Amino acid sequence: MTISRSWVSVRLALLLIMILVGFFSARAGIALVNGKVMEVMDGNTLLVVFEDGEEHKLMLDGIDSPELEQDYGLQAKDFLEKKVLGKQVKVELRNKDRWGNRLAVVWLKGEVDLRAELLKAGYAWTAERNPDETLENLRLEAQQRGKGLWQNASAIAPWIYRRQQSMMQAKGS
Repeated sequence: MTISRSWVSVRLALLLIMILVGFFSARAGIALVNGKVMEVMDGNTLLVVFEDGEEHKLMLDGIDSPELEQDYGLQAKDFLEKKVLGKQVKVELRNKDRWGNRLAVVWLKGEVDLRAELLKAGYAWTAERNPDETLENLRLEAQQRGKGLWQNASAIAPWIYRRQQSMMQAKGS
C-alpha cells in the first residue's frame, strides 16, 4: 500500500509540474513578439507593427523620457529614432499603466534593451514609483557623468512637468 501511495504522489507531482510548465510556456509565447518600429512618438513611446500586421503603441516600461516640450525631449526622440526607426525589434509585452497605455520592454537585435540605451545616454529617468534597481544604476551613472539631460542640474522629471502643466490648465479653464 505504501508503494502505491508513493506512486500516486509521484504521478500527481509530475502532473502538476507539466501543468505549470505548460502554463508558463504559454504565457512566455504570448508575451514575446517580433515587430518593426514604424514611428517613434517621443523618447519612450513607439508605434510597432507586430508580425500579425497589427499596430501597437508601446511605452517603454520602467523609464520616462522628457516630454517633447521639455529640454532634451526632442533629443530623446531623435536618439531613439536613430536607434530603431524602421528596424526589427523583439517586444516583451507587460502590463498597462493607469491610463491604459501598453508597457513593454523592447530589444534591438534581440539583445539591446532600449531602456538601458536611453538611460546611459542621459535621456530618461527611471520610473517614479518602484524603479528597477538595474535601470536606476544606469540612470545614476549617466547623472554622475553629466550625460544628456543631466548636464542641467535643475532638470525637471517628466511626471512633475506633466503635473505642473495640468495645474496650469485647470487654472486657465
